[in-house]
Amino acid sequence: MGNKLNFRRVFVIVMDSAGIGEMPDAERFGDKGASTFVHISEKMPNGLHLPVMEAMGLGELNTIRGVKSSVKHPHSYAMRAQEASNGKDTMTGHWEMMGILTTEPFQTFTDTGFPDELISELETKTGHKVIGNIAASGTEILKQLGEQQMRENSLIVYTSADSVLQIAAHEEVTGVQELYRCCEIAREICMKPEWRVGRVIARPFVGSDAASFKRTPNRHDLALSPSSTTAMDILKDNGYMVSCIGKIGDIFNQKGVVKTQKTISNEDGMDKTIGEAKTGNYRGLIFTNLVEFDSEYGHRRNPIGYGEALEAFDKRLGELLSVIKDDDLVVVTADHGNDPTWHGSDHTREKVPFLMYSPLFKNGKFLEDRHSFADLGATILANFDLTKADTMIGEAITEVNNDEK
Repeated sequence: MGNKLNFRRVFVIVMDSAGIGEMPDAERFGDKGASTFVHISEKMPNGLHLPVMEAMGLGELNTIRGVKSSVKHPHSYAMRAQEASNGKDTMTGHWEMMGILTTEPFQTFTDTGFPDELISELETKTGHKVIGNIAASGTEILKQLGEQQMRENSLIVYTSADSVLQIAAHEEVTGVQELYRCCEIAREICMKPEWRVGRVIARPFVGSDAASFKRTPNRHDLALSPSSTTAMDILKDNGYMVSCIGKIGDIFNQKGVVKTQKTISNEDGMDKTIGEAKTGNYRGLIFTNLVEFDSEYGHRRNPIGYGEALEAFDKRLGELLSVIKDDDLVVVTADHGNDPTWHGSDHTREKVPFLMYSPLFKNGKFLEDRHSFADLGATILANFDLTKADTMIGEAITEVNNDEK
């Protein structure tokens, strides 16, 4: 078969924000010197203990304290991937993995809040006063403004380092359907080119006071659809499974998605991924996003928490590798960086790790950098003898194969 891949299932696990070192153009983004994995390892008392990823070749990608760099890994190929798109956000990174080059970045409003004109139009069209309009943790802003929201039946608007407008309102005061209606109005407003926001998210909550407020499972995402055909579309159209775990389905606005499962934590995401490995009797893609690295530790500038989360994930990754079949491929990667030792609370423009593991690999080794995240999608399509669309970028990784002698 030469360099022909022939895996039945491909598992892609995105360690959301786990960058492996600055991109060549990082200075343009204010990120020269950022390095998520490296700086976390330097803050951990004994470095990072990641025996599973170490055995896959992680230590060859950068100098990570606690992770050996001279480890033979015949069953895995280790490389870094550079981002070709203009951005460092969730949607740009994930879309590129599946073949889309984004040249105009999505708008973020982390430092300034949303423009007065946008907020005024939202208030006029929804009939509700807007409060907040800052970048904030979704749980913290409920403590600060939840009681005011209940008194006024107003809308709590907030954002993050991603291109997202989130609206929180009490389920029993405003009502879930009214919140959804307001979010649909916000989605329409945010389609304007000058306010091109990737996602609008409804965040309903319950409780009687600041001490008891909690978000409910009735979250609803209104995302932009991918700007062109993706590898997921091609897989689905040709009868292959595309099983999405975590926020993958929302990122792609359910386009190219066959099955989706929401998650509440990294542990839950790995539970569901391992569950798919044990029971999924199909050919296709299992695409998992583990968001807590980014949301709980990167943005909150908590390197110790991030490091502990990486170590916890490494154990669960070992569980996954112990139950996959010989004709499965596991890819561990990321969508951007979020160095928790960096200034501000924004993502960081970094290369990402790209670890490919299969029991069938016999001569795994370190490979040179890939020049686009899209090489992932191109490789997946090549595995299933499918051809990428003319609009798609990315080149299949031909240096790997599953029948080396």
